Amino acid sequence: MMDYSNIADEVTEKILSYWKDDCGWKLAKHAKGVTVSWKPSTEYAGHLYRGEGIIEEIPEKIIPFMYLPDHRKKWDQSLKSYKLAEVIDQDTMISHSITHSYGMGIISSRDFVDLIRIKRYPCGTITTNSVSVKCTSCPPNAASVRGHNNPCGYVCSPLPENPAHSKIMVFVQPELGGMLPHSVVEAAVPNNLISLISDVRDGLKTLRGTA
Repeated sequence: MMDYSNIADEVTEKILSYWKDDCGWKLAKHAKGVTVSWKPSTEYAGHLYRGEGIIEEIPEKIIPFMYLPDHRKKWDQSLKSYKLAEVIDQDTMISHSITHSYGMGIISSRDFVDLIRIKRYPCGTITTNSVSVKCTSCPPNAASVRGHNNPCGYVCSPLPENPAHSKIMVFVQPELGGMLPHSVVEAAVPNNLISLISDVRDGLKTLRGTA
């Protein structure tokens, strides 16, 4: 039996450390108002990626929009399916996501089982803090390759100069499994982060338009 509470505490501390870390980041790509940087990961033989952008909404509306299935299934174009497999407590849950294939089938469908902890800070920042875990209700599926997310998450902070808008930072360091060359992963991740933040912006605009 995995100690989900302890794992969630540990990954929350790691995401906090990534958020506070300003040293050693190298620019990977900038597009659509999103900047993606990377640095060597301390978790695996790959990179820790950071995507940054501004979203015209407050953190309390952005973060639920990014992880709750009712919202995410509507805006995240990379996902074939997404659900909360288990709810452990008010701020801790396990998600199961299955991606579409990517790059004209070069990267086949992946699935991820991730523990998520929501953390609120006194400054108004809200974070999601995630890492892949084992879960009996989500066994591996032959239709997709089981991937592994090293500590990852969203950090959403109100802009001091305009608290109605937020800065979003997304940290990822995925191991996609299978036989993918490292160069393929390095090329795909920055584009995926740009699409993620861009899709959130568009999805929130659509939501406001239908409210």
